[in-house]
Amino acid sequence: MSEEQEVFLKHIQKAGLKRTAQRELILEVFLRTEEHLSSEDLYRLVQREDPNIGQTTVYRTLKLLTEAGLAREVRFGDGRTHYEHNYKHQHHDHMICTECGKIIEFFSAELEAIQDQMAAKFKFEPTQHSLRIFGVCVECRRSSREHKKLEGAAQPRVRLATTADK
Repeated sequence: MSEEQEVFLKHIQKAGLKRTAQRELILEVFLRTEEHLSSEDLYRLVQREDPNIGQTTVYRTLKLLTEAGLAREVRFGDGRTHYEHNYKHQHHDHMICTECGKIIEFFSAELEAIQDQMAAKFKFEPTQHSLRIFGVCVECRRSSREHKKLEGAAQPRVRLATTADK
């Protein structure tokens, strides 16, 4: 049994819940997927392995994983809650492409130091933080430039008549 499975088992036992094959499978699928998943995303992945597991079971199990400290909720401005691995994973922040939805994880010691300095300056004790930077990724910018070039090339050249042409 992996360390994460032990953490989960202890959590559900403490909550008075039973260990089930469905919960185990949902945990397993979540742990082997490194992407940021919504409950719907995880449900689709779980369905491939066991079509008998319902969406409500996936959602409730994700909540249990979050309570156990194995998952963390993140929001990327798309109106959905996403989940990422949390247990023994280093803190990181996110850049989100507003065109394609790509999520880039990054860590900056300099940003962390500035946050600590600001908290100290204002005698503030942070308990958690989340930095999200929204913008357009390099692939979308490149695609946009190529699209504009093609549009420009496809436009017929129109010359307006002037009084000198008459």
